[in-house]
Amino acid sequence: MTDTPTKIVVDCSTGEQQIVPLTAEEIAQREADAAAFAEEEATRLAAEETKAALKASAKQKLIAGQPLTAEEADTLVL
Repeated sequence: MTDTPTKIVVDCSTGEQQIVPLTAEEIAQREADAAAFAEEEATRLAAEETKAALKASAKQKLIAGQPLTAEEADTLVL
């Protein structure tokens, strides 16, 4: 059994609501949007992890009295 995604169309002048199946183009756009979001989210999470690793490295170097790299220094918030 295949469930076709639907949308609700509301006529604001009458308040009438209709449940309408999505067209093939709307389904394709929905899938493309979901894929684009997943890619952007993965990129954002990777950048977040990189920044966290740089902060941790900077903290360890500060504790040990070692010099920081420019990237590590950029992550510090005083």
